[in-house]
Amino acid sequence: MSRNGLRPRVVVTGLGAVTPVGNTIAAMWENLINGRSGIARITRFDPSPFETQIAGEVKGFHAEEFMDRREVRRSDRYLHYVVAATAEAIANAGLDFKRERPERVGVLIGSAIGGVETLLENYDKMKERGPHRVSPFFLPAMIADTAGAQIAIDYGLEGPSYAPISACATGANAIGEGTEMIRRGAADIVIAGGSEAGIVSIAFAGFNVMKAISTRNDDPATACRPFDATRDGFVIAEGCGIVILESEEHARARGARVYAELAGYGTTVDGFHLAAPPEGGRGMQNATRLALTDAQATPHDVHYINAHGTGTELNDVTETEAIKGVFGEAAYDLAISSTKSMTGHMLGAAGAVEAIICIKAIETGIVPPTINLHTPDPRCDLDYVPNEAREMRVDLAASNSMGLGGHNACVVVRRST
Repeated sequence: MSRNGLRPRVVVTGLGAVTPVGNTIAAMWENLINGRSGIARITRFDPSPFETQIAGEVKGFHAEEFMDRREVRRSDRYLHYVVAATAEAIANAGLDFKRERPERVGVLIGSAIGGVETLLENYDKMKERGPHRVSPFFLPAMIADTAGAQIAIDYGLEGPSYAPISACATGANAIGEGTEMIRRGAADIVIAGGSEAGIVSIAFAGFNVMKAISTRNDDPATACRPFDATRDGFVIAEGCGIVILESEEHARARGARVYAELAGYGTTVDGFHLAAPPEGGRGMQNATRLALTDAQATPHDVHYINAHGTGTELNDVTETEAIKGVFGEAAYDLAISSTKSMTGHMLGAAGAVEAIICIKAIETGIVPPTINLHTPDPRCDLDYVPNEAREMRVDLAASNSMGLGGHNACVVVRRST
């Protein structure tokens, strides 16, 4: 609690990202507002045997620029992205941890599947060459909480830390729970976000048999088509999003630039089905209502929603219904976009990156588009900012995240005054 006994306001002071459309915040934003897709044919493995041969891969990324070469070899790609994005966010926030109390800095970084690439590589080694060929670094490289632990080690941090895991809602939950840490007085600063490096063959095999991902291999840039009548599934992607959260009192005291207030957070579970949302998206509705109540905002206060918007048959209709259920007639006044149409679905990183996109919309007065939306599904009849970015003032924005298992999270960000 703050000195006056009121719940402290939480603000965002730093941003960092590694994505299929750019490996810095500036590069990512430039490509998003210009409607450029980061989806292409897979290069990580030979995709020829698979129905789906496209993905949103991170491109031109060199982990050695951020980590010692030996550490790169000993760790998983999902951690490499975390180290890079965190370094950008910390520099962006102007933080010097030598000036901070280490026990007052938390780290909350999640991943839906952690070091799956490391797991598969070492399993293959064991099968082909025996158990003694498994790397001694295998276990720490594989587990999902290594990212937060490594960041704490790198910067000498000693505050609360764990790895939220809620499938595709992971990144949003990390930011929301980081906000709650600061509100309850457990930390002054929290490094929060999500990372994923799940472009591995078995993931494509699994999603293909579920009929969940696009097979539009002939034109990857147009494959992800949220809210379009011709959509045929989402596109797997990888990346990382990191934000620096601070109590407003702490941020103002050190003269930090404030991007936005992290004003509201709501999270629920559907309690319905592991893979399919309930009709009307009641779980997402409930999460959104909780987030708006937390932000002390009404539906009429919201200007922009970054939709979960995967491009699957069920998700897009259900999310549209959920938005209408919460916002009523005001839903038709909202600008809504799915940036997954350009990035693909970064799974556990998606919610964090998309919260950052909401913050950038507030900062720049530009809402990125939903590309590839040329044949609107009549059941999806809201304003999805089709194909071209829009200049508009955004004072309050919400980011929706929905994950396998029925996990829902909504993060609300507000222009800071």
